[in-house]
Amino acid sequence: MLHLAWPILIAQLLSMTMMVADTVIAGRYGTADLAGVAIGSSYYISVVMLLTGTLQAVAPTVAHHVGARRQEAIGPALQQGFWLALLLAVPGVALLLSPGYLLALADVPADVAAKAADYLAATAIGLPAVLFYRTFYAFNNAVGRPRVLMSISAIATSAHIPLAWALTNGALGFAPLGGTGCGLSTALVSWLALGCGFVYLVLNPAYRPYRIFHAWQPPQAKALGQLVRLGLPMGLSTFIDISSFTLIAILAARIGTETVAGHRVISNFTGMIYMLPLSLSIATMVLVGQSAGANDWRRANRTARLGMFLALGFALLIGALLWVLRAPLVAFSSADPAVQAVALGLVVYLLLYQLFDGLQTVAAHALRGYKVTLLPMVVHTFCFWGIGLTGGYWLSFHAPWRAAAPSVAGFWEACVVATIVATLLFGTMLRGVARRHVRDAAGAA
Repeated sequence: MLHLAWPILIAQLLSMTMMVADTVIAGRYGTADLAGVAIGSSYYISVVMLLTGTLQAVAPTVAHHVGARRQEAIGPALQQGFWLALLLAVPGVALLLSPGYLLALADVPADVAAKAADYLAATAIGLPAVLFYRTFYAFNNAVGRPRVLMSISAIATSAHIPLAWALTNGALGFAPLGGTGCGLSTALVSWLALGCGFVYLVLNPAYRPYRIFHAWQPPQAKALGQLVRLGLPMGLSTFIDISSFTLIAILAARIGTETVAGHRVISNFTGMIYMLPLSLSIATMVLVGQSAGANDWRRANRTARLGMFLALGFALLIGALLWVLRAPLVAFSSADPAVQAVALGLVVYLLLYQLFDGLQTVAAHALRGYKVTLLPMVVHTFCFWGIGLTGGYWLSFHAPWRAAAPSVAGFWEACVVATIVATLLFGTMLRGVARRHVRDAAGAA
């Protein structure tokens, strides 16, 4: 599991580094631009996670083929994944180009809303590349070749940071674009990553047995339907999980620019920390899927338990380090004392959130390895929209002790409760699914 997880972790951290860099670059350009990037990226991440989460169906599908040694089915499965990515790109671009209603509904200040809309319009240029690359990403994880993803992420991050800085500040002959420069750079390096992935897929001999580019299939209704039935609940689960958190930036915009910026700083820490349980989750999903494809249900059960154990251990270690380093990390992210004060006040919630969020993420991905996705989507909706977002809105704006002084801390309090409940529900569900498969296999024997 660790052999599979560590390259995924590096790739995810490098990708997340680009978002952290955007925060630092936009924050040092201006607080209004930081707020625009914070709100715009929150919307962008929600859209991208919905679409790429759906495409993640490629991973358990291919993993089951690998476990069952159905090598001839792997190439066609990837081809249908690419067709699905193309179909999803159309509504995805439309959503990024039309954020006005949501920004107005959240009473985002006009100047910040304009900056957020410009940021989103820039990112829309790169969305098709993101979707195709994430299909390639899911495929590589499923066949146990994640190291190339680490290399491509390193290339993309190395290109993004100087390019975003130049576009934002008007260096190297570019006109200063402010926070929009971060969005444009994100779009450009997305095409760069896709190009790298395509070249690697074509030239690496390890992929030849899959015959990916031979006998290319047109869209197959049955295969696409299977991917959608498996992937749409996954995409909605990811969207619900991420949006319940990222949309806090939009809903809290009325509290003030410094509040949004401070929330963004802590959100970046959350995102960076999340990369570790996410990498373990993806590795767990792939290995559970391969075991399920081979009908080795006991190994699938052991794999899921191991993923949960590792997530807990790493969460405790990271929490201790974050508490010790909280002040210098916040100071590095923003030079504004008001923003720093907001961020430091949220650290204690972050420590609790990341602990339980890691556990529920691994459990949910293990269920995906079993191809159980519909009921987890219901759990995600109840926990993260019902408890986290709705409860957080009440705690922040309407709780009697905050009615006169709204605070973004209410959202964080509700998110902690949501992750605790999700951990309990997903853990119970995972145990039931694993035991049922082991029992059924024993009965069949």
